[in-house]
Amino acid sequence: MRVCDGMSPLVLMIGPGHTLRQAARLMAARKVGAAVVHDVDGQGYAILTERDVLLSVAAGQNPDVELAGDHITRDVVFADPDWSLDDAAASMLRGGFRHLIVCAGGEVAGVLSMRDVVRCWSSRRAVV
Repeated sequence: MRVCDGMSPLVLMIGPGHTLRQAARLMAARKVGAAVVHDVDGQGYAILTERDVLLSVAAGQNPDVELAGDHITRDVVFADPDWSLDDAAASMLRGGFRHLIVCAGGEVAGVLSMRDVVRCWSSRRAVV
């Protein structure tokens, strides 16, 4: 199976100026664990995960004041839709993260989460 078979093509995109509370509400409403952050100042794409929000709140920071752009992961690994799920999972394990931004032709095509990988592997095992 390939990344394009498991990724979610519906991507939550936010800006770096969203507060963490706004981002958390959007992620909760969409039932996703990450938002792709597009920095219009030319920094490209980054990701904000539920873990980033959790760490900020645990540090006593105010989610109504803290901005997504100050808590994002900029050192992102971008997956190609044609990667194998095994390669994507290996990349996640090496990097210690649970989401990959999937890009095709320089544009965001989807997000692949570790949950997506497990779902695909489980469905494949059920068929075999």
